[in-house]
Amino acid sequence: MMAPDPVPDPTVERPSGQLDVDVLVPHAEWIAGCADAMDLCKRAARAGFKLACANRIDLPYAQAEVAILLTDNDQIRQLNRDYRNIDKATNVLSFANLDELDQLAPTPRPDAEPVSLGDIIVAYETVVGEADAENKALSAHMMHLIVHGMLHLLGYDHETEADAVEMEALEIEALALLKITNPYAQDIIAENQEGHPS
Repeated sequence: MMAPDPVPDPTVERPSGQLDVDVLVPHAEWIAGCADAMDLCKRAARAGFKLACANRIDLPYAQAEVAILLTDNDQIRQLNRDYRNIDKATNVLSFANLDELDQLAPTPRPDAEPVSLGDIIVAYETVVGEADAENKALSAHMMHLIVHGMLHLLGYDHETEADAVEMEALEIEALALLKITNPYAQDIIAENQEGHPS
């Protein structure tokens, strides 16, 4: 009689693919404002990837790659207009290369054929403005947006409240790995203060 297959232990970390991160910086203000921006982008992308793989995305056979573009408001506005029909700048855009089926049940690929997850584009002026307004370090806010973009590439979204809660929880956990405090804590404090008159 054959022994039954062992039941997977959910406490054991599943294998995941390795992530190559290519960072392009055509907008020099990024380096002036955050000298180690390229390294921080790589760390943030890998943290988001790690948490996504641990949560529900399984890429055990793939060598994955992502491209990050640190640009300005003009270029991101053009991309937003051309691809989303929204004629304004935004903080981050994600363009995923995988459809949902590919993400959740990928085809095994040899190491020589990495799967491209897509592109993340971040706009300097918008991110600086948000960081200043929210009293956050530019580097921390940029890394949060990279993690956010990475999760979008891997199929997460915030279209419903439940999806938003799941995505935010992963962002918070990924940022904790990077020693960045919960970026949503200020929003919670503000909401509580608005709801309770002083």
